[in-house]
Order: sequence, then structure tokens, then C-alpha cells
Amino acid sequence: MISLGGKPLDIAAFEQIVLHQKDINISATAIKEVTRSYQFLQSFSKDKLIYGINTGFGPMAQYRIDDNDRKELQYNLIRSHSSGMGQLLSPLHTRALMLSRLNTMLLGYSGIHPETVQLITDLINNEAYPCVYAHGGVGASGDLVQLAHLALGLIGEGEFWFEGSIQKADKVFKKLKLKPLSIHIREGLAILNGTSAMNGIGGVNVIMAHRLVIWSTLLSLMINEMMEAYDDHFSVELNGVKRHNGQQQIASWMRAFGDKSKLLRKRHEYLYDKKVTEDVLVDKVQEYYSLRCVPQILGPIYDTVLNTEKVIIDEINSVNDNPIIDRKNKNIFHGGNFHGDYVALEMDKLKIAVTKLSMLADRQLNFILNPALNGKLPPFANAGRLGLNFGIQGMQYPATSTVAENQSLSTPMYIHSIPNNNDNQDIVSMGCNAAVMCSRVIDNAYEVLAVELIALVQAIDIRGISSKLSPATKWLYNGARSIFPYFKEDFAPSQKMREVKNWLTETDITGHFHKQL
Repeated sequence: MISLGGKPLDIAAFEQIVLHQKDINISATAIKEVTRSYQFLQSFSKDKLIYGINTGFGPMAQYRIDDNDRKELQYNLIRSHSSGMGQLLSPLHTRALMLSRLNTMLLGYSGIHPETVQLITDLINNEAYPCVYAHGGVGASGDLVQLAHLALGLIGEGEFWFEGSIQKADKVFKKLKLKPLSIHIREGLAILNGTSAMNGIGGVNVIMAHRLVIWSTLLSLMINEMMEAYDDHFSVELNGVKRHNGQQQIASWMRAFGDKSKLLRKRHEYLYDKKVTEDVLVDKVQEYYSLRCVPQILGPIYDTVLNTEKVIIDEINSVNDNPIIDRKNKNIFHGGNFHGDYVALEMDKLKIAVTKLSMLADRQLNFILNPALNGKLPPFANAGRLGLNFGIQGMQYPATSTVAENQSLSTPMYIHSIPNNNDNQDIVSMGCNAAVMCSRVIDNAYEVLAVELIALVQAIDIRGISSKLSPATKWLYNGARSIFPYFKEDFAPSQKMREVKNWLTETDITGHFHKQL
């Protein structure tokens, strides 16, 4: 059980709750803050004109709403904006969205009734998630459409992901013996106005991208082992003179993962400590860039992941409503904390970085499959009869085409502002679009790495050197081989390829190698 409220939510707790389905509760301190915020708004709003309580919304804010219509106003907002289209967000992404919205509400600036946060908590703990659509929000007045579908579920309407299927909301509430949310003052606007959809998806993206960097580092080390390359390109001395944290971190991981390898060579032993007399060397003095520039390539990608994590966590722990119900200063402040530019820009940067990671994997894969480049393997790492059998040849195509898709998807959403809402929202972030597209790029990258891993373990077996791998890369080799066996005869590999990809996505690689990291 993880307690929320009273202290900031960090990425580790976010991961435990979202990816590992840890149950949550709300601290007494947070409940008090939510209750006091509600009580202040209840008192303060009497005989005052306050946006979103007794006015219309957006460009219709100049229209006063009668006191008798206040609750209907909130219900109308929820229902009218439950207009999403496209694919449903996955249960994982919706759980993340709900956690993100819950956490910002617990800060006590939303003026909502405490039953709102308790109901979201109960639904998360029961793995019941309102159906939310990917298409809809422009990420400016918050993720309005996505969060409207969350609110629709909370008031007992719409549909839910529950028990492995999509079910009507009323049936889910009946099964769970829960009562739908009642509107008290501004629960509709408080739920809709915020960055929680882009932010929840963004949190998952950060975790999965962080893991990708570690997987790519392991694979990069393994391909260097397969080639029996020199190890100085990830040495302390070489990388220590470049003042970038990410580069030094990747080089450090490669040294840790490569510890006890019997394949990596010391340059001085082969080229410095003895006289070299050959006019033409069989082995390369320096490897191709995709093998020896790994710290310089993955380093900025890793730095991007870390910066994105900071922005996402800052946003999760921020108040992103409008207006802000500030009981401490006994006032209500209007502005644009719902604007998603911080998250949108980071999602674009992250998807560009992950696309580059997938490009590195594609070039390493091509190196393995092309004997003119590696000089140690048959074409396409083909262990069968050349000409009759095809080896990894057919598997390269989906990797190459998926990298091309990533490159197209990496066009930034952040610069695609289109005015809408009668020009009230005249410049927007497109943050949820950016987060969803980033998620797709990350998922694609796992596919590319799966093909690279399959080719790499095949190459290692062709060379007969698996017993000389480092303990870290031998663990990776064993994991791949438990799913995808060594082969000579051709077969339809698609199912096995998906299984390798699933193993990569579902394995907590960060936790597995926490001591080395």
C-alpha cells in the first residue's frame, strides 16, 4: 500500500502504482487539505460571480448561470465534452491518467468534495478504469476530452475497462458496491481542467524509455563482445574527458555489464605491447560508429530521459486547475496552469531521442547481417545452407520499416498549435497527442530491439562464443534463447518475435540490474 498526499509523488512510487498495480490510500493530511479547500470554496462562492461555478465556460463565460442550474452546468460540461474518438487508451495509460489527476487534486487547490478523491482511489485499487479515447484534447485548457471521459465514468456513465473486458459503468459500480460521484460545486470543471492525460501517459513513457536505454546499452555491449572489439571506447579515460553526464553514465554501465567478459580485448595487449608487422590487419583498428560511439549516442538520449522525468514529476506534483482555489490567501486566481507546453515539448524531445535509439539498433542489426561489414558471420546470420535458407533476412524488414515509421512520427506536435474554441484557445500545446505518439515510438523501438536481440544471439551461437560472454550479457542471451531457439531451417518467426518483444517490455530491467546501475 502506497500512501498519497503530504509529500511529492516520485517516479519510483508512480511505477509501483501504475506498472505493478500497487494499492494506494490517501494520507489524513491530504484529506484535510481537500476538505478545507472544499469548505473554503463553499463559503467564498456565496453571492460572488466565479468562473465555472455560476458562469458558462470558455468563450461563453460572460453568461451568468442561475444558482438552481449550477449542478446541471457541471453535468452538462462532462457529458458534452465526452466526445473522444480514435482508439481507447490502454488500461495501463488510463490508470496512469487517474493517478496523475488524483495526485494534483490532493494538493488542496481544486475545491472539490473529498468523495471525489476517495472514489478515484477506490476505482484504481479495484482496477476499474473509465474508457478514455486517444483523440480529443488539444492540451491547452487541459486534456478536456480525455478527462471528460474520466469524469463521465466517475458520475456512473459511459463504459469501463474492468475484469478484462469493456463493461457498462452502472454494472461496474454495482459489482464494486460503489456510489457514483455527486456534483457539489465544481467537480466537473476540476476534473476536466488539467494535464493529467498527457502527464500520466508521459510518466509511463519515461519509465519505458529509461528501460530502453538500458536494453540498448546491453545489446551494444553484446555486439562488441560478438566482434571481440577493443574496450577502450567505453573506458573511464576516454569518456572522462567529455563533460556530459549521459555519456559517462552509459560508458560506466558498459564497463559494469562487461565485467568478466572473455571476449573484449585490451588495445595495448594487441597493438602497443608487441610490434605489429602486418601491412594489412585482419581485425579493425577501430570499429564502425554503431559499435564504438555508443556512449556518445546513447548518452544524450539518457540525459533526455532524465530531463523528461523531472518535468513529468514536477507536473504530477503541480496544481494544474483553473481557476486555483487558494484558501490560504482566501482568494481565487484565474490563469492557465492547465496549459500543457512543458509536457508536450518533453514528449517531442523524448520521442526524437527514442527514434535515434531505434536507428542505432537498426544499424547494429544491419552490421550483424552484412558480412561485408562484420567479416565474421555468414550473410543474414544464416546458420543453414546459403541460398536455400534465409536466416534473419526476412526479420530485418519489420525492423527497418518500423524505424522509418518512428522517423515520421518524430515530427514535433509542440509546434502544431491550431486555434479552436472560437479562438479562446488560440495557442495550444497538443500535449496529449504528443504523449500518445511518443508512446507509439517507444513501443516501436521495443520491436526493433527484439529483432536485433534475435539476430545477435544467433550470431553468437554461429561463432560458438556464448560461454565467453559477461554474466550480464549471458543473462540477456539466456533470456532470448528461452524464447527464440537457435535455428538452421526456416520457419515463420512472427509469433516468437512478438514473444521476445513482450519479454523486453515486461521485464523490469532497471530492477534486475539495480546494483550495476
